[in-house]
Amino acid sequence: MPDAARRSGLCGPGPGQLPQVGDVLRVSCPFTEARVVRVTPDEIPVEWPWGRTDPESALGWNGRRAIPRATPAGAWGGLFQVALGGEPLRTGGVCRVGIPETLVRVVDTGRYDPPLDVGRLPRPHTLLIVVPADRTWADEDDEADEADTIELESAAPLVIERGPSTGR
Repeated sequence: MPDAARRSGLCGPGPGQLPQVGDVLRVSCPFTEARVVRVTPDEIPVEWPWGRTDPESALGWNGRRAIPRATPAGAWGGLFQVALGGEPLRTGGVCRVGIPETLVRVVDTGRYDPPLDVGRLPRPHTLLIVVPADRTWADEDDEADEADTIELESAAPLVIERGPSTGR
């Protein structure tokens, strides 16, 4: 089992088992300062405060990640969010990036050996594809549009725990 899963309290229904499709998880990440690269009506690209560029990667990650700026009421913009500080949001300014405590449902998993090349380190061995726990999905197309990915080996200090019910 990956160290991140051990540290996060993930143990599955059996000892050492990773989350499975249908499991409900409680996910959070402490908000951390990040430099704003630019501001658009739809997203806020930031200099990602976790991880580093993988010098062996074929992808050439630029050290940035775009976070949805705002979502309509009831919509889900993904796990990571931007928390505004006391100053107005502006290019070159500082914001805080993190995940407020969120319940999600696992809709797919991916395990990679060798680890997946994502352009940054650490390279993930295990991915969880998740959606909000209270959502139901008609088909995989819905999940692809609304889902987000958790890298269990992430450099971000994720807290991942079993949710209130796994449905098993």
